[in-house]
Amino acid sequence: MDPLTQGVVGSAVVQKFSNKKHILIATILGFFSGLAPDLDIFIRSSHDPLLALEYHRQFTHSLIFIPIGGLICATFFYYLYARRKGIEFKQLFIYCTLGYGTHGLLDSCTSYGTQLFWPFSDTRIAWNTISIIDPVFTLPILILIITGALKRKKIYSYLSLSWIIVYCSFGVIQQERARDAAINLANSRGHFNVSIDVKPSFANLIVWKTIYSQNNSYFVDAVKVGFHKKIYEGSKIEKLSIRKSFPWLDHKSQQARDIERFRWFSGGYLAISKKYPNRIIDIRYSMLPNEINGLWGIELNKLATRKSHVKYVFNRNRDLDSAKKLIKMIKN
Repeated sequence: MDPLTQGVVGSAVVQKFSNKKHILIATILGFFSGLAPDLDIFIRSSHDPLLALEYHRQFTHSLIFIPIGGLICATFFYYLYARRKGIEFKQLFIYCTLGYGTHGLLDSCTSYGTQLFWPFSDTRIAWNTISIIDPVFTLPILILIITGALKRKKIYSYLSLSWIIVYCSFGVIQQERARDAAINLANSRGHFNVSIDVKPSFANLIVWKTIYSQNNSYFVDAVKVGFHKKIYEGSKIEKLSIRKSFPWLDHKSQQARDIERFRWFSGGYLAISKKYPNRIIDIRYSMLPNEINGLWGIELNKLATRKSHVKYVFNRNRDLDSAKKLIKMIKN
């Protein structure tokens, strides 16, 4: 999730368990502790562009690391501020651990993937029930926690937690409605018993991106699940074939290993960019949910040495037209 959402959810949970005397400081501690796991973004390498992908949402986001992360945050805030205000370290640890613990679980509700069970498993958990940025989810929580902190009334923390539960539950319901529509669409094409991934499109729970594979292709479409269901048929793309696209690639080279690292990160949803034949894209993400326009990918270089890494690239096009089309999909 985006940093603001991580912070306000951490605050909402900590407010619930704080007393009225500490509600303001508890709100602040919950906010910053809720952000803390994302400090793993500083784990990166100028030589290995995929290192950041491997460590972001890894150990700092795992369930087993929650009390450790809470302890680190509590120690920092205790010596920075709380000791002078007479707040006991034990109470501080509870606040920070609660705030820290919300982060990985909230991230797992998105489609990016979080290693909740590290070090026992490197599986990236992604429940795909909420967009990575969703103002409709975040803004009510922000308003409620600020009001609760200023008025020192716990009723607002109950309201914010209720909103979190209701909205996330709504995401689960919408996901299942979208999945049913996607299955019907696949069946109408003669594609039966397919495994379909359903993900919310950007900043809403109304229009969903659907992906399934059949033979050697991925089919990407969009489904609107409002009062009535509507299908936005998309396109298909051939699955990545290293042998076909990169016959020159040394399978023991670093570039070959990097492809497998990117495959793990992308859940296997890899294809060759239609615009750049040396670029492998992650087809899970695009501004328009029924289009295949990877937001990021890796580029291979035929002239690279055996020890050279791939290049990690972003699609930085600011496509306002796509944003307008998405809004139209949601409204119509």
